[in-house]
Amino acid sequence: MTLEDKLARVPDRPGVYIYRDGKQQVLYVGKAASLRSRVRSYFQESRPRDPKTDTLVRQIRDLEYIVTDNELEALMLEANLVRKHRPRYNIILRDDKHYPFLKLTTNEEFPRLVVARRVQKDGAQYYGPFYPATAMRETLRLTRQLFPLRTCSITIDGSLERPCIQYAIHRCNAPCTGWETREGYAKTVRDVVHFLEGRDEDLAQRLTKQMEEAAADLKFERATVLRDQIQSLNKVRERQKIISIEDVDQDVVGVVRQGDDACVELFFVRKGRLVGQEPFFFDRVAGWSDGEILSAFVRQFYGKAVTPAAEILLSEEVPEAELTGEWLSKLAGRRVQMLAPQRGPKRQFVAMAEANAAIALQNRLLSRDNRQQLVLEELQRALGLPGLPNRIEGYDISNIQGTEQVGSMVVWENGGMKKDDYKRFRIRSVAGADDFASLSEVLTRRFSKALELGSVLPDLVLIDGGRGQLNAGLKVLEDLGLDYIPAVGLAKQAEEVYQADSLHPLVLDPTSPALHTLQRIRDEAHRFAITYHKKLRTQRTIQSVLDTIPGIGPTIRTSLLKTLGSARRVRDASVAELASVPKVTPKLAQRIFDHFHPAAPEDPETPAEPLGTTTEPEGTTGGYNGIGQPGPRGEDRS
Repeated sequence: MTLEDKLARVPDRPGVYIYRDGKQQVLYVGKAASLRSRVRSYFQESRPRDPKTDTLVRQIRDLEYIVTDNELEALMLEANLVRKHRPRYNIILRDDKHYPFLKLTTNEEFPRLVVARRVQKDGAQYYGPFYPATAMRETLRLTRQLFPLRTCSITIDGSLERPCIQYAIHRCNAPCTGWETREGYAKTVRDVVHFLEGRDEDLAQRLTKQMEEAAADLKFERATVLRDQIQSLNKVRERQKIISIEDVDQDVVGVVRQGDDACVELFFVRKGRLVGQEPFFFDRVAGWSDGEILSAFVRQFYGKAVTPAAEILLSEEVPEAELTGEWLSKLAGRRVQMLAPQRGPKRQFVAMAEANAAIALQNRLLSRDNRQQLVLEELQRALGLPGLPNRIEGYDISNIQGTEQVGSMVVWENGGMKKDDYKRFRIRSVAGADDFASLSEVLTRRFSKALELGSVLPDLVLIDGGRGQLNAGLKVLEDLGLDYIPAVGLAKQAEEVYQADSLHPLVLDPTSPALHTLQRIRDEAHRFAITYHKKLRTQRTIQSVLDTIPGIGPTIRTSLLKTLGSARRVRDASVAELASVPKVTPKLAQRIFDHFHPAAPEDPETPAEPLGTTTEPEGTTGGYNGIGQPGPRGEDRS
């Protein structure tokens, strides 16, 4: 179906919609109470105009949608799909950290305190999350120093004859031997709970009294231990600034923005104490409101198994706050309130978060700009360039014994990789393994098209290779009248930089940021070329395997590839998916599936390898280094 046909058939139901471009890359994921109304609104001439949506709509070539029972399910599904696909036109929280909790196993007879990454409904008590994780480690260390809780996971029945080393260093009172009663251990657990909940005033007074008594009894070693414990406790209490007299858990969220960048500062207030704070940064947020940024942050941050506090204070109202609050309550297993206070103490907390967000964003932008400027100046100085290399293009060739030759172009601009400008090339005019000729073809196609269209040209061309590859590139630039563009080669073995006007390679300081930048671009060009080469080789291998299956001719093979999208998906498809392909009967679908998933052999020592499985043959031009992940790509068909 065409996009117009799909638009005409969108149901009037809650659900999630996915926009894709011409290369089937996910552009945007959204949710709606009515898919029909929301999806069609993008293509109406009467809709409010804004540059972000206009640019999105121009790139949409395909549409998918998933119907849900209600809008809450749609919101949950949308959050999962955004994390999975990281679409270009969604606001993306670029943070993959999982924040730890401390788990007091009160579901055990003799509880322990352990680190947990997820909150589960198992009867235990969870404290946190901790931001940063070093705060958790410090709290765990101090807790074990102050309270003799067991750290082992054995069953405690009091029958052991001897305790472990923890007893000897006064970190456990050995309930495993029966030397400590259940009542005594339960009292220790209650002290731990009070400490973790911030009710530690009594504990500090009790330790001080014990220290004074030990000193009076001339037990100076014991008094010294107690003194160190009191100092550690006071250090934790000082770090946990009291900002509220209310005994309540709050997450305070403030957002500030500057240009296309934004920062969200999150304060973690537990029992009225500020126990941690963390800034989160967003880029490419032009066209989004502060409320939309906060909404995207809340959905993505708390969608990672982070339990929200009972009260979330926001600097701006968020769209669909009631629905988001319902979702958060479901995650927490209790009621969660979302508030955007306008006055009073709560507004002051939010203002504090905003002030910290402004400082964090300013420091980040200054650091980024300064670092980028230093790298550019060092590159200009080291390579003798006429100007700052704001745009660098990296090129590489990949083949195996002359087959499936491909080339890649990656772009570094303004301090980062610009993946939207990447290009990949299938070598057309070169027979056999000739890297020099293949590189000449890639550069000729790239710069001829750039001259024809008047598109942007690089400030520096970086070629993966040594003197031979560089000379091939310089010849192309000279033939096209672009010999004023600087070009260098970066050889892998000794990381030497080859230049046009020097017979000897340039050796940069291994710790130089300029060299690190060139290496990053070179390695990314290599990764991109290898990835494309593997894709073509896998497709060719599986297509040839399909031709060996009885009953499959060119027509059915084309139908399989067109319907399932790729040769790899044909190999991995189930019988039902194969049978849904036009012209494929259930019997043929079973035959294809069996071909790629043969039954296990009887001899377990000689397992069969599934047909169609590809491995990396020897002889690949450079090994895959695994740096980065593929982004949105376009194949140059000029």
